[in-house]
Amino acid sequence: MLVVDDNKVIRQLIRVNLELEGLEVVTAADGAECLEVVHQVRPDVVTLDVVMPRLDGLRTAARLRADPRTRDVPLAIISACGHHEIEAGLEVGVDAFLAKPFEPAELVHMVGKLVERARGGGRECGGGPGVGGDGAQVKEVDLPAVP
Repeated sequence: MLVVDDNKVIRQLIRVNLELEGLEVVTAADGAECLEVVHQVRPDVVTLDVVMPRLDGLRTAARLRADPRTRDVPLAIISACGHHEIEAGLEVGVDAFLAKPFEPAELVHMVGKLVERARGGGRECGGGPGVGGDGAQVKEVDLPAVP
């Protein structure tokens, strides 16, 4: 598990909640650092904030998807997700979105589904439209047409 966020408090909050669930968590402060460590860590899932210095979350996601070594790693955006972020995230291949502020249970649920998918335990969070049972996970959304 690789958690990428420029806010140290948020990184630690996410890390602690996921470690309590038994996951091994490595953190990075921005997208550039993520790209430096992702091949060493080989995470099951990467979570990304959108607004970060050096390399933002959406551009990081695009680079991860373009790299054959990381193209299949589930990616989740954990950020103040607005219409633009969701639309842009879907375009680059982000698998799930969680809006800040979030409940720890929503985080654990979303990451659990993505880890299960990464480990080959099922495809229910990939491919089909819908929202997870608690509303935390958005796979595909019907976006209104932009005039």
